[in-house]
Amino acid sequence: MSKGSFISPDQRSGIRARIEPVALAMARAGLTPNMLTLIGFGIASFGGFLAALELWLLAGIVATAGAGFDMFDGAVARATNSVSKLGAFMDSTFDRWGEGVVYVGIIIGCTRAGFDLGAWLAAAALVSAFMVSYTRAKCESLGFSSGTGMAAIGFAPREVRTVILGIALVGAGLLGGVTSQLADLGTLILAAGLALIAVLATITVIQRVLFVTGQPADD
Repeated sequence: MSKGSFISPDQRSGIRARIEPVALAMARAGLTPNMLTLIGFGIASFGGFLAALELWLLAGIVATAGAGFDMFDGAVARATNSVSKLGAFMDSTFDRWGEGVVYVGIIIGCTRAGFDLGAWLAAAALVSAFMVSYTRAKCESLGFSSGTGMAAIGFAPREVRTVILGIALVGAGLLGGVTSQLADLGTLILAAGLALIAVLATITVIQRVLFVTGQPADD
């Protein structure tokens, strides 16, 4: 079946190859994979705090930077031959936690701005994003697919969600911020980004469910 992903395995491999020199430099500087995981979580959480304060432009930049550390902790682990189950657990747990904090910050910021629709869309995006991660984790735990294989299924893995959300937050900040009026450009671009994430993430969940139900039944 078609995996329907915007990011192919070859593209993922190409990205990994390009960041490997940076990962090696981080390792030489004494940074461990778990340290990078926690740093990324802290940065993403600060991005959520900025969104709650309605500092949309800064929130977009900071939250995107925090999510970017998701690439480096795994890259450092591979470069230093220190890949472990504990590291994978820490990476997955704090990635989800950081992403959730950003959406909560957006919900608070939209509520403060009087933009209830934005808060609802952020909540919908949050639920759908977490379901994308849950379907992958459950699929892997039951042995239906390797992590790499499942990550390539669906339109909205974390990388895609991060890009869309970053553009929406930065765009909102550059175009006047978020108000109670959907007609205002900043408000509209944030709403559009959140809605797109919610829709694409929901489709991704369906794609992954179909992938699993298409596997051979247990004997």
